[in-house]
Amino acid sequence: MFTINENYLKLQGNYLFSTIAGKVNEYKANNQDADIIRLGIGDVTQPIVPAIIEALHKAVDEMGTEEGFHGYGPEQGYAFLRETIAREDYRARGCEIKADEIFISDGAKCDVGNIQEIFGIDNRVAICDPVYPVYVDTNVMAGRTGAYNSITNGFDHLIYMPCTPMNGFVPELPSVIPDIIYLCFPNNPTGMTITKERLQQWVDYANKNGAVILYDAAYEAYISEKGIPHSIYECEGARTCAIEMHSFSKNAGFTGLRLGYTVIPKELQSNGTSLHSLWNRRHGTKYNGAPYIVQRAGEAVYSEVGKKQLSEQIAYYMKNAKTIREGLTSYGYTVYGGDNAPYIWWKVPNGKKSWQFFDELLEKVQIVGTPGVGFGVNGEGFFRLTAFGTYENTIEALERIKRM
Repeated sequence: MFTINENYLKLQGNYLFSTIAGKVNEYKANNQDADIIRLGIGDVTQPIVPAIIEALHKAVDEMGTEEGFHGYGPEQGYAFLRETIAREDYRARGCEIKADEIFISDGAKCDVGNIQEIFGIDNRVAICDPVYPVYVDTNVMAGRTGAYNSITNGFDHLIYMPCTPMNGFVPELPSVIPDIIYLCFPNNPTGMTITKERLQQWVDYANKNGAVILYDAAYEAYISEKGIPHSIYECEGARTCAIEMHSFSKNAGFTGLRLGYTVIPKELQSNGTSLHSLWNRRHGTKYNGAPYIVQRAGEAVYSEVGKKQLSEQIAYYMKNAKTIREGLTSYGYTVYGGDNAPYIWWKVPNGKKSWQFFDELLEKVQIVGTPGVGFGVNGEGFFRLTAFGTYENTIEALERIKRM
C-alpha cells in the first residue's frame, strides 16, 4: 500500500490565510448583508499602472505575429529582465550583482518555500517569531524538524528567534548556531525594519559560522527612511553568505500576474559546491519559467514612467498605513510598523487572545485582520492590519473601530 509524507501531519491545521477565509465565508453565509472590510490578507487593491498595462498589450500583440512569437523561454528568465534588475535594483545601489546570478520566478512565496530543497535535511534552521508561516511550514514538510520540544513548543531543528517590543522586533544573534537563517525586512507581519549596522552583524555572523542567510526583501520598495538597507548585498561580505528573494506583487501590483526573482551569487558555496549551480539545476528541472508577457510587464516596472506611476501607488498605500497607525494611536492603542512597510502590528487591547479579537472585530464591526498568533507564539496578543485596502475603506474601518 502507498504511504504518505508524514511530515505533513506535523503541520498545524490549515494554512493561516485559508483558516481566515473559512471563518469569513462562514460569517457571510449567516450574515449575507454584512459589509465586510478586509484588512487581513496582503493582497493589493489598486489597478495595475498604465505603463505596465501598455507593456502587457504590446507583448500580447507580439505573440500574435510570426516574428514576435515566443514559445518556451529560458527557465532562469529572459536576459532583458535579468539585466534590467541587475542594473536598477543592484548596481544603482552599489551592489555587485550580475544578471546571470538572478533567477526569475512566479513569486517570492514559491522561492522561499522551494529554496530549502537544495539544503541537507539535518540543517538547523533559525526563524524569526513571529514570521511569515511559509518559512516554517515548508521546512516541516521537508522533514527538517527533529524531535518535538514541549518547552519551546517547536521542533529541535527549528530555532525560533523571539521578535518582541523588547528587542524592537529585530532578532538577537542566536547562541545555538544555525546552518540556515531566514530574515525578512521590512518584516511581515510586524512591519519593522533593520538598520544596515544590525544587518551587517548578521552577515558577519553567518560568514563566521558557515551559515547561509535567506533574505526576503519582498517589501523593500516601501522603505522611505534613510539608513535602512533595501538589499542585504549592501552589506560587506553578503555575496558569500546570502540568498535574496524579491517579489513584484506588492511593489507593482502583480498579485494577479505573478512574478518574482531570487539572487544567488556565484561565490556562495558549501564545501566547494556552488549553491548557484544547485539552484540552476533545480530551476531547470522543476520550473517552466515565467510567461514572456509577464516578464515584459516586469521590465516596464523599471521604466521612468513606470517608476513614477508606481511611486504614486506606493504612496497611496503608505498613506493608508499612516492613517491606520495614527488613528489607532489616537484611540489609545499601541501599534508598531506602518512607516516603512504596509503592515501595522496592533497590540490587542485588554489582554485578549488574537483569535478572540479576530472574532470580535468580525462580529461587531465586520473588519477582517490577521491574528498575530498565526505568525508564531510571540505573535499572540497582536493583530496585523494591512494598508492594501482602499483609502475609503481604511477611513471607514477606523470609524467602526472608534465606535466599537
